[in-house]
Amino acid sequence: MRRRVLLAGGALTVGGAVAAGAAAARSGGGGGTDAAAPATVDGLGGQMVPFHGPHQAGIATPAQAHAAFVALDLAAGVDRAALRRLMLVLSGDAARLTQGRAPLADGQPELAYVPARLTVTFGFGPRLFDAAGLAGQRPETLRQLPAFPIDRLQPRWCGGDLLLQICADDPLTVAHAQRVLVKDSRPFATVRWVQRGFRRARGMQDDGVTQRNVLGQLDGTGNPAPGGAVFDGAVWTDTGPGWLHGGTTLVLRRIRAELEAWDAVDTAGKEFAVGRRLSDGAPLTGRREQDPPDFAAKNALGLPVISERSHVARAHVTGDRQRIFRRPYNYDEPPGADGTADCGLIFAAYQRDVGGQFLPIQRNLAEADLLNEWVTPIGSAVFAIPPGCEPGGWIGRTLLG
Repeated sequence: MRRRVLLAGGALTVGGAVAAGAAAARSGGGGGTDAAAPATVDGLGGQMVPFHGPHQAGIATPAQAHAAFVALDLAAGVDRAALRRLMLVLSGDAARLTQGRAPLADGQPELAYVPARLTVTFGFGPRLFDAAGLAGQRPETLRQLPAFPIDRLQPRWCGGDLLLQICADDPLTVAHAQRVLVKDSRPFATVRWVQRGFRRARGMQDDGVTQRNVLGQLDGTGNPAPGGAVFDGAVWTDTGPGWLHGGTTLVLRRIRAELEAWDAVDTAGKEFAVGRRLSDGAPLTGRREQDPPDFAAKNALGLPVISERSHVARAHVTGDRQRIFRRPYNYDEPPGADGTADCGLIFAAYQRDVGGQFLPIQRNLAEADLLNEWVTPIGSAVFAIPPGCEPGGWIGRTLLG
């Protein structure tokens, strides 16, 4: 019924939606009636991340164990008004799910009662602005990335008008939220791709520990710390279209790891290519993971200890405003018929300005990074991540409201 009203252009306000939800809960009709969350080990399953706030959750939030990145393409004829209705519904259902409450149309409400730090983060792709008649509001550098010589992009992993980034510490929670939100979207959009990723299970390591990717590397060393001034200056947008202030931009790259070739390299060769020790992530010139690399240091032969073509050298930036915030996930698909691994990295990078931050780094990597021999970008997408909203609001209102 709700979808028919929305598609017909009915004037549904946030307050009206809340009132309808309260009435449905009182009557006991439909999905979405609330129940006490089941007991969980150490309370992990009941942990919740606030949906509302000045920034969307799922960015500064300590990364959860499981993620699904879902890209949608808008249906023909979906204009600004229709997109507004879609975002109102998606925001309302996401707000309930993240707090362990089932949405009104949830056919399996029992699955909503273990939020497991669920976050839902929404993003707008470049084409959305043209489709919705908002071309003048698109950030200048929000466009598909230019072609890089190392890319072997596959269309099935590229592009997208609307992003749903769904993260939680439980895979069933992620799967349930994905199904609910995709069902919400059906009258307005179709699924373009889904990328599922994972990290170590919750509780295996402290939140502040840099996790390893499928290559065995510590991935995320040197990230600006969430909540600090450096993070805020690098991630949250404060220039360009006013509707995006307090939001950010996301570059999502699917990077296949050529593990069969990587396995054939000895530890010294791997460390030379990366510029860091595999054992503890310290730069080859340092003792601890967070020690700054010394690119001027020479060995006994007078050669640089850290190669100028190493990954750490090519990715290095000197200014805090040029840094990016990496929140990566691993992926592991079924192997090919010959048993060759199909795994790699879902590289999620957040920054206030793609053109001024991500692109210069990526150009340096594409030009001469030794690690390019063992990693291959096969997917690429960019999204503007709107700011958060207060209770009673909805994501995207700064653009569409």
